[in-house]
Amino acid sequence: MSVDAAAARIREETELEPLVGLVLGSGLGALADGLDDRVEIDYRDIPGWPVSTAAGHAGTLVVGTMEGVPVACMRGRAHLYEGVGAERVAFGVRVLGRLGIRTLVVTNAAGGISPEYRPGLLVLISDHVNLQGTSPLLGPNDDSLGPRFPDMSDAYDPELRARARDAAARLSIELGEGVYGAWLGPQFETPAEIRFMRAVGCDLAGMSTVQEVIAARHLGIRVLGVSVVTNMAAGVLPEKIDHEAVLEVGARAAGSLTRLLRELVPTLAA
Repeated sequence: MSVDAAAARIREETELEPLVGLVLGSGLGALADGLDDRVEIDYRDIPGWPVSTAAGHAGTLVVGTMEGVPVACMRGRAHLYEGVGAERVAFGVRVLGRLGIRTLVVTNAAGGISPEYRPGLLVLISDHVNLQGTSPLLGPNDDSLGPRFPDMSDAYDPELRARARDAAARLSIELGEGVYGAWLGPQFETPAEIRFMRAVGCDLAGMSTVQEVIAARHLGIRVLGVSVVTNMAAGVLPEKIDHEAVLEVGARAAGSLTRLLRELVPTLAA
């Protein structure tokens, strides 16, 4: 199914034209419940949209307004580890691009590699390392979407990160900053793999986000990324990693993330 068909189906449900897109990661979907004039569409009802199967991912698109700004929230995402190809993982972002978003905010639950982090901390993503072995741009390039070789020098927009830091300061929310390392999964990383990720410059470990960011930058959409540190990565502390605990920490941190995004989103629509 085409991006155009999916966008047309969404336009049947709402006349809002979103300016900001938000991808809400594990345990972070509650933000969408607070939108005004909200319309919620199950991914199954949108042609071509991959269905989320991961725990903590609701699998719905919510279109509405936040502080007067029209936004589209992806409550949950598809992951490569679900057996979905990179192009399909990026499908939702491309649909949001066709709907007219100018800025994409990606959020995720991540393991903390940096010893300066702790569970519950919000961390701005300054850059990423793609260790997933694929890209949504593989194959013939669609010139209507973007160039064959898109620049990724500022994949996570420096100006948007500055606005996020200002918003966090106004709200007295502690905000870290670091490099996100994308792992294929679904198994958590081994301590040796985390040592490798640290050696190549990663501060955070996760299993999502980079395919969406590549697709967004291909479209010329500005990107802001925020990770919630839900656990310390393997080997950083002498403890096991449990996905249920990851979801619990994400849910507790969702309040701070919601406050931050509500403060920030009005500044992202310009």
